[in-house]
Amino acid sequence: MTVLLGCIADDFTGATDLANNLVRAGMRVVQTIGVPAEPLAAEVDAVVVALKSRTIAPADAVAQSLAALRWLQSQGARQIYFKYCSTFDSTPEGNIGPVTEALMDALGTDFTIATPAFPDNKRTVFKGYLFAGDVLLNESGMQNHPLTPMTDANLVRVLQAQTRRKVGLIDHVAVAQGPDAIGERIAQLRAEGVGIAIVDAVSNDDLLRLGPALAQMPLVTAGSGVAIGLPANFGIAPSFAASALPAASGLRAVVSGSCSLATNRQVQHFVASGRPALAIDPLRIAAGVDVASEALDWAAPLVESGPVLVYSTAEPGAVKSVQGRLGIEEAGAMVERTIAAIARGLVGLGVRQLVVAGGETSGACVQALGIEQMQIGPQIDPGVPWCHAMSDAAEGVGLHIALKSGNFGTDDFFTKAFTVPR
Repeated sequence: MTVLLGCIADDFTGATDLANNLVRAGMRVVQTIGVPAEPLAAEVDAVVVALKSRTIAPADAVAQSLAALRWLQSQGARQIYFKYCSTFDSTPEGNIGPVTEALMDALGTDFTIATPAFPDNKRTVFKGYLFAGDVLLNESGMQNHPLTPMTDANLVRVLQAQTRRKVGLIDHVAVAQGPDAIGERIAQLRAEGVGIAIVDAVSNDDLLRLGPALAQMPLVTAGSGVAIGLPANFGIAPSFAASALPAASGLRAVVSGSCSLATNRQVQHFVASGRPALAIDPLRIAAGVDVASEALDWAAPLVESGPVLVYSTAEPGAVKSVQGRLGIEEAGAMVERTIAAIARGLVGLGVRQLVVAGGETSGACVQALGIEQMQIGPQIDPGVPWCHAMSDAAEGVGLHIALKSGNFGTDDFFTKAFTVPR
């Protein structure tokens, strides 16, 4: 098997987000959970290695990413794609900059691009500034992110703080003129000593113009949006066959650990619809209460009748209050462990269609379920596909699972997800 495109994603929902766009563009895609120990047996065009490296120490993120690169190279990957969030989640220390530079060094390349643009989810870049919807990133709610608060929308400035290479800009004037103009701008930047260039993109047309200009680039770094323009470089066209999954069956449930504005609205919509929902209290977990067992006892008689929701989602003020009492890292890890235990317990109750909301939460749940790889299927909302996986908690039966980034999805996502054909 020769992999055309080898991808490294810094969290699990981000990995499915990228895989979703590749599948929509016609690629057959498998997502692995962590770096595989052996070669894949499946015939695929692209592999997305999902790491949980977005918020760990930069040195650890670099080590994990390089291990993923070595495995992808062993599978013959022709091009490498480092995927991060469409809100460029990072801190002044990283991890986007350090990982990008380490991959550049390992691949022996002196230039790459960086853009989190994903217009389908209203993430656009103009003059180097990242917009979420109609507002700058730092006015979108991301300034309140509990782990990676984003207080500056200028991506050139944000990335320059994380890298030793010079960061430049391929602005919309060049992008609008197409691949040749983009190539000329790249040559100009390289001559000026620029190693990484932020790229403007305000529409899918911009991303499709960018794609051909990246055909010979050993390393691409981006959110998932750039993926729509890459499969054509390998002669691949969109096909429904790429997203085919086994038929769905079994009980349905949602677990949510995201505190984003979008997920808060989704929780509120589910509750307002009259469906059963249970909020878990981090302070009770900290007090030693077996909240996971309580949640499973609550869910057992209800899940037979339709989807149930278990969530720790809360408003920013409530999140900060809990963090103040328990500490940011401990509060997050404690809730993740509990929701992961609940997810595994729900699968034990017969749930075979599971939606998980939140990047860190998704990572914890996938690991708790013993999932090693996932086949990527049809899209629910931009950036969120249904996937099919085998879990050691599912008694040998396949599990349909959707990993939703906190910021993604319409308000009715938690109910709409189960109506998507798959």
